[in-house]
Amino acid sequence: MFPSAVLFATALGFAKAHTIFQRAHVNGVDQGYLNGVRYPTYDGPITNVTDPSVICNGGPNPLVTPYSQTIINVPAGGIFTAEWHHVLQPDGYNSADVADPIDPGHLGPVIAYMAAVPSALQTDVTGLKWFKIWEDGFDGTNWGVTRLYAAKGLQNFTIPSCIPSGNYFVRAEIIALHAASSYPGAQLYMECAQINVTGGGSASPATVSFPGAYAGTDP
Repeated sequence: MFPSAVLFATALGFAKAHTIFQRAHVNGVDQGYLNGVRYPTYDGPITNVTDPSVICNGGPNPLVTPYSQTIINVPAGGIFTAEWHHVLQPDGYNSADVADPIDPGHLGPVIAYMAAVPSALQTDVTGLKWFKIWEDGFDGTNWGVTRLYAAKGLQNFTIPSCIPSGNYFVRAEIIALHAASSYPGAQLYMECAQINVTGGGSASPATVSFPGAYAGTDP
């Protein structure tokens, strides 16, 4: 989970500028501020990878309830964009905030998972089977967070065309490694969006569980 380049990231400092996924786009169309996204008011991380809060956030960062009643329609093969910002910002990117969308020293991968659900409006997120659909890690020069920062918080990825139609949670995640030289040190930021996939296929991708996919002893 936490690549060997963690020591490089650690040397960059320990700034405390966090982030929240708070707006979704589908094929470039804005779905509205906080619509279809389960979000907290506080931008802090989860550091205990065995805590159920690692699923869709919560716990030390309580999620706002009642949850949004919006389910975002996404065609299979479409582009989903998770928009991240330093704090809740209805007006979007804030050029005056050097830590928007996230402190640029919070280096690490940017990831997206999905889990099929009977209803994307269900409140319970435990026991789900998650499959990774996208990751932007270290390319030998820069981390995914650096590219996310340059993109002003826009995380773009493709919803697989092969998965069945139906309701899903999309789990957008950033793992900041600047403090990950020991456990618990890596900072995990995640929120879940509520979507409905249309025009899908029949694939059954391999899955993992949260908690469970990550361990504190991962390199």
